[in-house]
Amino acid sequence: MSGIYLLDYGAGNVRSLVNAVKKLGYDITFVKDPSDILKADKLIFPGVGAFGSAMTSLVTKGYAEPLKQYIASNKPFMGICVGMQTLFEGSDESPSVPGLGVIPGRVQLFDSTTKAVPHMGWNTARTIQGLERAQNCGLEYKRTYYFVHSFAIPFNEGSPEAKEWALTTTQYGDQVFISSVRRGNVFCTQFHPEKSGFAGVNVLKAFLSGETAIGVEADVAALTAPQILVPGSLSILAPSYVPEPSKDEFTKRIVACLDVRANDQGDLVVTKGDQYDVREQGSSESGKGDVRNLGKPVELARRYFEEGADEITFLNITSFRNCPLMDTPMLEVLRRASETVFVPLTIGGGIKDVVDPDGKLHPALEVAGEYFRSGADKVSIGSDAVYAAEKFYALGGRGDGTSAIETIAHAYGSQAVVISVDPKKIYVNSPSDAPTHHVIEAQQPGPNGEKYCWYQCTVSGGREGRDLDVRQLVVACQTLGAGEILLNSMDQDGMKQGYDLKLIQDVREAIRIPVIASSGAGAAQHFVDVFQKTGVEAALAAGIFHRREVPLEEVKETCKKNNIRVRNIDAPLAL
Repeated sequence: MSGIYLLDYGAGNVRSLVNAVKKLGYDITFVKDPSDILKADKLIFPGVGAFGSAMTSLVTKGYAEPLKQYIASNKPFMGICVGMQTLFEGSDESPSVPGLGVIPGRVQLFDSTTKAVPHMGWNTARTIQGLERAQNCGLEYKRTYYFVHSFAIPFNEGSPEAKEWALTTTQYGDQVFISSVRRGNVFCTQFHPEKSGFAGVNVLKAFLSGETAIGVEADVAALTAPQILVPGSLSILAPSYVPEPSKDEFTKRIVACLDVRANDQGDLVVTKGDQYDVREQGSSESGKGDVRNLGKPVELARRYFEEGADEITFLNITSFRNCPLMDTPMLEVLRRASETVFVPLTIGGGIKDVVDPDGKLHPALEVAGEYFRSGADKVSIGSDAVYAAEKFYALGGRGDGTSAIETIAHAYGSQAVVISVDPKKIYVNSPSDAPTHHVIEAQQPGPNGEKYCWYQCTVSGGREGRDLDVRQLVVACQTLGAGEILLNSMDQDGMKQGYDLKLIQDVREAIRIPVIASSGAGAAQHFVDVFQKTGVEAALAAGIFHRREVPLEEVKETCKKNNIRVRNIDAPLAL
């Protein structure tokens, strides 16, 4: 059998990639045996997670040697994220594990002393080989693409051979890395085109249509006669290419959140969270108002994508206690949403050890795996993260490898694990009133004029407080392997008075992983305030987007007017 093949070594979400390929009108076949690799006319190798796990899986499954043979055959090959990194000689992430060695150079860890790591979000890709060659690969000038990685191939004088492969570079903080390579039949991206909106789908379209692979002879000719790019123009004017100076163009993310639960008729609807009333005022035959319905989750997710959301988060606030894991409705929500939504999807709620009605146990790692295979890119862990942090401190500041955070991060990478924090404010008169907790100056005085507070972590949807503060929680979770913090505030939620800036700033200063600010947004200016005053990487809102009280477009335009870099809204792709 010939055609387009997908090399999936078993880690992470490939459903979105498959859906993007199908949306473009192509069929794709999964590699199931090493011999399938050499049957392919075009081969795509996506990947998430650790370099060592990826290479070990390739070797164990017998894929490594056929993959090198395929690349040497001059047939079109596309690698994505870890699928690109494995082509290099090795990685500092797994120092003892050799890479495929197709491209010279070594993958290195980002410096986290001046920026959050992972590099998670939207950034530009600056062409090195000339605009025409980038355009042949579907890349657009000044367009942003979605990255999520802690390790990258540096673009510097220390790796001259790797530089010859570089098609584009990207700067994050003060570090410049290779964000795509292009040589002969090989085209790879560090970013995820299937998660980069219509601009990313256009990159896949170029590869699938045959424009990317122009052959070795033409490739050499192009390299010896590159062109010049005039900034701000798509015109090619001269036979010598001079790249623009590199600069950090990392953007702030605007995240749309959907609280999903079942209504009385059994339909999934988007509503407000379960820590307050989710029912309309009034009575029904049951004596209770109907569950407030703000829309169907799949339809709303698509709307948010088209309106410019940079990520979409589903929070499952229905337990589905009597439902087997494989029949969980949120799995189908993800499958359907990933067919039309080409930005990252996060799922929260129920990411823990699950027992089916028949008594079958599904560990949290297995539960997460089902969500990833259904279309999720990240899973959000709430109450279980609090329990894991408590155990972490009980063990003297270490994990034992059994928590959901540790097992999922080990298998899928830290970038796949989000910690959802639901804190509530505990007011005190002075720091000495709470000697075992991290006390800060309150944003507003307490009910009795208290000037200080600490933030108590809660579980069970905010219904139970624990003897653990937010700073203790996020530090522990970062150490255990989490890649991002979704920071809520029970006191600010639904108030529309702005984010709890004191809380967010304190957490942002305590850790080096990305932070998503949540709870309290009621105006576009609130997003500006949280970005400017706390430095967080992303900000989330729910109800104001559902009801279009504050449109996503207005948020982005307001950010731009205040010199905050945000991703431009994609024009729909003509298929």
